[in-house]
Amino acid sequence: MNWDDTTDTDAAEDRLVGSVADREDQAVEAALRPKDLGEFIGQEKVREQLDLVLRAARARGATADHVLLSGAPGLGKTTLSMIIAAEMDAPIRITSGPAIQHAGDLAAILSSLQEGEVLFLDEIHRMSRPAEEMLYMAMEDFRVDVIVGKGPGATAIPLELPPFTLVGATTRAGLLPPPLRDRFGFTAHMEFYEPAELQRVVHRSAHLLDVEIDTAGATEIAGRSRGTPRIANRLLRRVRDYAQVKADGVIDRPIASAALAVYEVDARGLDRLDRAVLEALLKLFGGGPVGLSTLAVAVGEERETVEEVAEPFLVREGLLARTPRGRVATPAAWAHLGLTPPRAAGAGGQQDLFGT
Repeated sequence: MNWDDTTDTDAAEDRLVGSVADREDQAVEAALRPKDLGEFIGQEKVREQLDLVLRAARARGATADHVLLSGAPGLGKTTLSMIIAAEMDAPIRITSGPAIQHAGDLAAILSSLQEGEVLFLDEIHRMSRPAEEMLYMAMEDFRVDVIVGKGPGATAIPLELPPFTLVGATTRAGLLPPPLRDRFGFTAHMEFYEPAELQRVVHRSAHLLDVEIDTAGATEIAGRSRGTPRIANRLLRRVRDYAQVKADGVIDRPIASAALAVYEVDARGLDRLDRAVLEALLKLFGGGPVGLSTLAVAVGEERETVEEVAEPFLVREGLLARTPRGRVATPAAWAHLGLTPPRAAGAGGQQDLFGT
C-alpha cells in the first residue's frame, strides 16, 4: 500500500481486511504481542539478524545500534520495537512522525530520555524537516543544539543526551533521505507472511483468546488474511463471534468459511471494495486499460481510495496491472470472478489497432 498523507484512512479503517489498526485492534494487539524474539512468529531472517545485534550489544554492555524497520502496516514493526526494549531490559517511549512537527517537539522528547532507553518513532518518514535534521546529530553524537532567541541574537546551546536506541518504523522507506537512513546501524525490511506462518499466528492468538479452533479452521482464516498478522487476528475475532452465536463456539473450516462469507471476505482475501473494482474493470471496461479517475467513478469511491486502499493488494495478487495507458485486468482476475475474457481481446481485454 501507499500510506502517505493522501490516503483515505477512514476507508482503510472501515475495512475488515484493512491493514490500518483501529482502537479495537490496538487493544487486542497489546494482549497478543509476543514478549521476546523466541515467541515472535515469522520474519526469520530479521529475527536472526536482530538477535545477533542485541546479543552483541548486551555482551559489550552498550546500548543497541539504531534500528530501522520498513514494511507494510500490520507486519509487526511496533511489536519488534517492544521486543528490542525487553531484550535490552530498557524502557521504551513511543511516538510518531506526524506528532513531531517542530524541532522543539523532538528536543523535548530527546532531553527527557534515560540512558539506554528505546525511542520508537513510527512513520518516521512523516517527520518535519527541521526535526529530521536535529535527529541526525542526536543519533550520531548524542547531542542536540537548542536555539534560544530569534534573529541575530539567537544562541545555540549544546545539550548532551544519554546514549539511547532509536527504532524507526516506516511504510515508505524510499521517502527517507539518505543521511537519515545511513545513521541506522541495522536496517530490516518486513515481508508479508506465508500462509503457514499465519496459521501459527492464528493458533497462538486463538489460544490466548481462549478460542477453540482446529487446523482446518486456522488454515481457512490464514488463507484470507492477505499475508498480514493484524488482519489474521481481526478475522479470527469476527469468526469467533460468528461461532459463538451461530455454532457451539468451536471454529472449523465450514464455520470459518461461513463467517467470512457473512463479512464478504472471499477465499483469496478480497472484500467488497476489491471485487467492486475488479467487476467494474471487467464488466464495464472489458478488462481495460481504463483511467484511475474513470474507474473510481464507476465504483462510487474517491480516486485516492481506489489507488491507495484497493489497488495495492490487487496488484500484489496479480489481479490488476498499472500501465501507462491505465489499469488493466490480468487473466487471473477473469478466472477469479468466473468470467470469460472477450474472444478477440489482446492484452488487458482490448482489441489491438487492427482489430485482431
